[in-house]
Amino acid sequence: MPFKKLGLSAPLCQAIAQRGFTTPTSIQAKAIPIIQQGHDLIAAAQTGTGKTSSFIWPIIDKLCAGEAGRKKRARALVVAPTRELALQVAESARQDSQFTALKNLAMVGGMDEQAQKQALIDGVDILVATPGRLRDLLSQRAIYLDEVEVLVLDEADRMLDMGFIDAIQNILDRLPASTQCLLFSATLSNKVRDLAKATIGDEGKEISIAAHDASKDNITQWCIPVDKDKKSALLSHLIKENGWKQALIFIETKHGAAKLATQLEKRGIESEAFHSGRSQAVRTQLLEDFKNGEVRFLIATGVAARGIDIESLERVVNYDLPSPPMNMCTGLVEPVAPVPRARRFLSFQKITPRTCV
Repeated sequence: MPFKKLGLSAPLCQAIAQRGFTTPTSIQAKAIPIIQQGHDLIAAAQTGTGKTSSFIWPIIDKLCAGEAGRKKRARALVVAPTRELALQVAESARQDSQFTALKNLAMVGGMDEQAQKQALIDGVDILVATPGRLRDLLSQRAIYLDEVEVLVLDEADRMLDMGFIDAIQNILDRLPASTQCLLFSATLSNKVRDLAKATIGDEGKEISIAAHDASKDNITQWCIPVDKDKKSALLSHLIKENGWKQALIFIETKHGAAKLATQLEKRGIESEAFHSGRSQAVRTQLLEDFKNGEVRFLIATGVAARGIDIESLERVVNYDLPSPPMNMCTGLVEPVAPVPRARRFLSFQKITPRTCV
């Protein structure tokens, strides 16, 4: 089905074509008509299914058909749990609205707050923000939410896991009653459903994209029991013996990330640690270098666990079991057998054509 059949505008279809997209994904085909009709929506969709575009595209068309907002206002608000995801969503919005007059802004921590406040003075159309920075600027009266037409809570389950419920509630309390609310999540846990009830109520629509419609069928997984003090040696052996070209390695703490990077360096393997203790400028550059292949092994904490779009990534390593146990390739919380005492696991997942470990 071509995008024009979804009722998207000509300028938007031009931008979509320029980005190389030809056919809507399952989440796009299901979500876009519901959003266009003005319904509230709760959608379960894994990372990699095209969910960002499923809400950005109808938002762009809706705002283009309306009137510009006032100073220090946003007409559409997307709230994302991590800086990296927020910046990625904002970049998608920028590319997709390039043939329109819409103004977009990413508002995240770790970047110049004064520049963000200055950009808000004349008002923006699409604001993509992390909860913490948005709460800070709301308290400073640099932004008001009384004209928000559409709210998107992206990766809602991740935001709840990170303890942002109070910040989210503060945002919800400032929205007009007429705001269209869209909640996207990889999982529909009880906590997410409670949030959906508070945000959307009982009148909203609900859709869920099954695993076979996403990328899970393309992933082969291995789980290797190994003593804790032998994990880095095993990882080094696998990298060298199997000639791994690149891998995203998830680890529980930023201290652990730095330590593992040092251990790999001693064995002649160059890597970079990616965690909340590094500046946003460094994190942004590391992701860019990893995407273009200049960084082969990126050791990351949970700040990189959701929504990061990396084409042709062959392998992901869960060096530590996430808490709660989560498939880092799909974003789904999954049952895991009890971990034997004094042991940890190196979890391996193989993706076709990508590979996750």
